[in-house]
Amino acid sequence: MTVTATSVDQPDRLRTSPAPGAWRRRLPRLVPALASALCGVLLYVSFPPRPLWWLALPAFAGFGWVLRGRGWKAALGLGYLFGLGFLLPLLVWTGVEVGYLPWLALVAVEAVFVALVGVGVAAVSRLPAWPVWAAAIWITGEAVRARMPFGGFPWGKIAFGQADGVFLPLAAVGGTPVLGFGVVLCGFGLYEAARLAAEGRRSRSVRRAAAAAALLSSAAAAALLSVAVPVAGAFAARGLVSDKAEDGTRTVAVIQGNVPREGLEFSAQRRAVLDRHVKETLKLAADVKAGKVPRPDFVLWPENSSDLDPYNDPDAATVIDEASAAIGVPISVGAVVDKDGKQLNEQILWDPAKGPTQTYDKRQIQPFGEYMPLRGFVGAINKDWTTMLRQDFSRGTKPGVFDMDGAKVGLATCYEAAFDWDVRDTVTHGAEMISVPSNNATFDRSEMTYQQLAMSRVRAVEHSRTVTVPVTSGVSAIIMPDGKITQRTGMFVPAYLEQKVPLRTSTTPATDLGILPEMALVLVAVGGIGWAIGSGSRARRAGEV
Repeated sequence: MTVTATSVDQPDRLRTSPAPGAWRRRLPRLVPALASALCGVLLYVSFPPRPLWWLALPAFAGFGWVLRGRGWKAALGLGYLFGLGFLLPLLVWTGVEVGYLPWLALVAVEAVFVALVGVGVAAVSRLPAWPVWAAAIWITGEAVRARMPFGGFPWGKIAFGQADGVFLPLAAVGGTPVLGFGVVLCGFGLYEAARLAAEGRRSRSVRRAAAAAALLSSAAAAALLSVAVPVAGAFAARGLVSDKAEDGTRTVAVIQGNVPREGLEFSAQRRAVLDRHVKETLKLAADVKAGKVPRPDFVLWPENSSDLDPYNDPDAATVIDEASAAIGVPISVGAVVDKDGKQLNEQILWDPAKGPTQTYDKRQIQPFGEYMPLRGFVGAINKDWTTMLRQDFSRGTKPGVFDMDGAKVGLATCYEAAFDWDVRDTVTHGAEMISVPSNNATFDRSEMTYQQLAMSRVRAVEHSRTVTVPVTSGVSAIIMPDGKITQRTGMFVPAYLEQKVPLRTSTTPATDLGILPEMALVLVAVGGIGWAIGSGSRARRAGEV
C-alpha cells in the first residue's frame, strides 16, 4: 500500500488542534471575562445622550456576579475588562482631533482604577451586606480618579449618567458620591437578592425548609437594604429641590455664535469666532428693539468666544463694546488673555458703559488640552501634540461669582463642571444661579457635549440652582433647579436662548456637607476591606490548625 503525503500530514494536524473537550473546559473561563466587558459596555449605554439610565443597574448586577468570590488576580483582570468596556466607547471623543493613541492611553490608565475597584469588590463579596461595602469601594475609586493623576479626571462618574433617572434627587442629599452610591448599591443589591432567592429555591428542592426560609428572608433583607432604600431615599429627596424664586427672577440670554469650521483649526480663525458671537448678540438686540423678545438683564457668552485678547487687541475690544452697547446690558465674555506673561482662560464681565469690570480665571485646567504634563516625553512621541499647545495656561486662584444686575452668577468653565468642589464653592460664595460657559467645537459632533450637559443637569439638582450652559457650537441650554432642560440649541448652528429664571439663596444638604459624604463612603470602603482581610487571615489560621 502506498502512503501519500496527505495521509502522513493528517495526524499532525489532529495533534495540534484542540480537542472538543479542551474547548469545553476553556469556555467557562472565558464567560466571566466576556460578561465583564459586556457589562462595561452596558454601563456606557446607560450614559447620555441615551436616556437609558436604568441600564446601570443590570451592568453592576452583572459586575457583582463575575467578581463574587474571585481571587485578587482574577478580579484585577475582570475589573480591567469592565473598565475597558465602559471607558473605551465613553471617551472616544478624546481622540476626535488628536488621533486614537491619546484616547487609548487615557482609557488604559483610567481602567486601572476600575481594575483596583474590582479587587476590592471581590474581597468584600463574601461579607454580610456586601453590596454596601462594594458600592462604597466603587465611589472610593471615583474619588481617587477625580484627583489623580495630573489633577484627576472625573469623567464617567456614575452620577453623570443619571440625569434622567429616578435616583437624581439623591444629588441634593450628598452630591455625586451619594447619587452614584445609590445607583451602584441598587445594582449590586439586585444581584445579591437574586442569588439568595435562587439558593433558597435550591434549598427547598432538597427539603431543607429551615435553611430555605432563612435564605429567602436574607434575600428580602438584601432587596430592602440595597434596592428599596436608595429608591425610597431618592423619592424622599425630591422635596429638597425647588424651582421657587427666593431672590426674584432674572431674564437671561445665552449666546451660541457657532464656529466657522469644526475641529482644532477654528482657533486660527479667532476673529471669525468673535464676530459670530457679536453677530448673534446684535440679532438678539434687534429682536428686543422689534418687541419680539424682552430685554435680558444680562447676556452669557461661552468659553473661547473671544480668543483675541480684548485687553491687547483694540479691534476685539471695539466689537465687544458694540455688542454690549447694542443690547444695553452686561455680557460675560469668554476670552483667552495674557497677563504678566501668563496665559489665562478668563471670563470677563463687560459692562456697556464701563467695559471690563470683573474677571474669573479658570482654575481647573485640562491636562494635555490647556497645559502639557510631561511635555518632553509627549513631544518625543509626537511633536504635533506639543505644538498644538505651545504655551501652558495658568490657573486661577479664586472662585468666580459675578454680580450681574444684582444677581450673583457663579461660573464653572467647561471642564470644571466635572469637579464637585469647583461648582460647590461658587454657591458657598453666594451664587444664586450657575453658568457653565463651554467650548466643545474641538470634539466635533461626538457625545462629549451631551455628557457634559448631563453633568450640568446633575449640578442644578445638587445645589438647587438654575444652570445655564452657553457653548460655542452646541448644545447650549437653560436648566432649571430640578435638572429639567427648558430650552436648548442644536449643534453647529448660531442661536440665542432667552428665559426668565429663578434666583435661589437656600442651600441643599449636598452644598452644606461638601466633601463629608464622600469621606464617609471612603471610610466605609476601608472598613469593608479591612474586615475582609481580617476574615481571610482568620480563615487561613483556622485551616493551618
